[in-house]
Amino acid sequence: MAYEIPVTQARAELADLINRVVYGGERVVVTRHGKPLVALVSAADLDALESAAAPPVEVVRTVSGTGTSSTLDDRGRYDVAARHGDHH
Repeated sequence: MAYEIPVTQARAELADLINRVVYGGERVVVTRHGKPLVALVSAADLDALESAAAPPVEVVRTVSGTGTSSTLDDRGRYDVAARHGDHH
């Protein structure tokens, strides 16, 4: 669970918060009026979050492919056909 801290307090304790995140492995949520505003996470956590958010390129190719390898021109043509209802 993340440690929550109001933005005014976080401003005064930024160096300590950075140490808690980097060396303590904590995640810190900075709040304003009790609502989450931003989160402090380690660079390693950020890399992991970004990697999890983006599907691997091969998965995208498999899902968007037509069963054969297609060029960018083919994908564009299929996209136009799908938007206009033309299946030729």
